[in-house]
Amino acid sequence: MSSRRLCSEWDEINPDEYRGIWVYIQVDDGTINEASLQLLGEARKIADILETYAGAVLIGYRVKELAMEPIYYGADKVFVVDDPRLEKYTPNLYGDVVYKLAKKYKPESILVGGTMRGRELAPFIANNLRTGITADLTMIEVNKETRDIILIRPPFGAWMLAHIKTRDRKPVMGSVRPNVFPTPPRDETRKGEVIEEKIDELIDPKMELIEYIPIKAKEEIPIEKADVIVSGGKGLGSKDGFKLLKELADELGGVIAGSRKAVDAGWIPHDKQVGQTGKTVKPRLYFAVGISGAAQHVFGIREAKRVIAINIDPDAPIFENADYGIVGDYKEIIPALIEEIRRRKKSGGQPFPTNQ
Repeated sequence: MSSRRLCSEWDEINPDEYRGIWVYIQVDDGTINEASLQLLGEARKIADILETYAGAVLIGYRVKELAMEPIYYGADKVFVVDDPRLEKYTPNLYGDVVYKLAKKYKPESILVGGTMRGRELAPFIANNLRTGITADLTMIEVNKETRDIILIRPPFGAWMLAHIKTRDRKPVMGSVRPNVFPTPPRDETRKGEVIEEKIDELIDPKMELIEYIPIKAKEEIPIEKADVIVSGGKGLGSKDGFKLLKELADELGGVIAGSRKAVDAGWIPHDKQVGQTGKTVKPRLYFAVGISGAAQHVFGIREAKRVIAINIDPDAPIFENADYGIVGDYKEIIPALIEEIRRRKKSGGQPFPTNQ
């Protein structure tokens, strides 16, 4: 049976013609977004399994100077479109450029970081290519024999994982949640190919940027970038419990976060939710206070260096996934920790060992 299959009323594809694992490289104010760098490491792994190349797509204006960076992080080829007409991002314009590159070079997969821009851009690309897209990926599996790329994500409710395979379309597309994969080490000795492309005709973006007003940055860093996180769950009993957690976080130079149940109860904003339906974090130190430790929450802290669990229930599952566990009432334990941290600071010591 031929591998050539009629997949839609628009065109016919031959899956055997598609090779290469691409990553869309998001550039913010002249800097490559961390989520894109993380994806380059995963693209490198998939490409090695499938014995193909890892590619990066870099588009915009004055981005050519960044072309070697994706190579240093794992790419074999970087496709660059540097054009003054691409100075301002619009999803349909950028999506059309990626689409035209994909039609020419035929990658078998395109991965996009699940940032605000990535979540907006990826559907434009997928629609143009008439291919399937899986959003908010947390894992990727590959079958070397069949060359199937299985995209894995938590479905609604997040109590299981959905394994999604795009059977009849190429490329396979997915947006990947930031911090799910580690950032690969930067290696300036790596060699690769920079391919400069020119798109003669660009589509009408159908919108015009009148004024750009940057949003005032919050003083507190986002939880996905925090070095220390003090996170609370339903076991706090009320919203007031976060006041105590905030005091501990401030002493450690960290931020507060919460479980889904704490968010659902209205005790903490959704942008501070940790877990499969929230954010994946990778702090050096993570306090789980009054959090039972459901699999959905544990998934979000799997990259944490040290996890300290505080729970009144000695059988709470969180203790199985913690480096240190304290059984007791957080209302007594947290003030004692704060007092000890302040004592160490006053004596000129560190609040906790810096090498852990």
